[in-house]
Amino acid sequence: MLTDRIDRGSPGHAYAQAGVTLIEMVIFIVVVSIALGTLFSVFNHSMINSVDPLIRVRALECAQAKMEEVTARKFDENTPSGGVPACGSAELGAVACAGITADAGFDDIGDYHGQNFVDGDCDVSVIIAGEGTDLGLADNDNLVRLITVTSTMPGGTSVTLSSYYTNF
Repeated sequence: MLTDRIDRGSPGHAYAQAGVTLIEMVIFIVVVSIALGTLFSVFNHSMINSVDPLIRVRALECAQAKMEEVTARKFDENTPSGGVPACGSAELGAVACAGITADAGFDDIGDYHGQNFVDGDCDVSVIIAGEGTDLGLADNDNLVRLITVTSTMPGGTSVTLSSYYTNF
């Protein structure tokens, strides 16, 4: 038995491999390092951008809230309660529309024109324009108005909502 061990180390006898070489270990470490580096860069990118949808939703919520506030108002300063008869119409008792003029009352949509509002972290701006000709109507200002609400977040993310508002 003792001679068998000695004879194994003599020339002509092959050793059975019992592990990995240093070169194989270095190649393994390099390959695993490259794979982990790529994986961590993808995770880093996704972690940085994971809050973006939340910011866009918050900006949309601010814009929707302001749009609902504006559209809950009457069409024009001269529009009577209930909207009948519509200002600028040919109906008996109808008065002329005042147009898109801002006053401090915020009781009609024209009062919001050109206004900027800060709602927490949202900066909300409102633009009102007469857009009847966009819809093929002859009267541009007294029949249809386009309400455009833009909500901007501190990082520069902005959401714009537009809605037509008619003089019924």
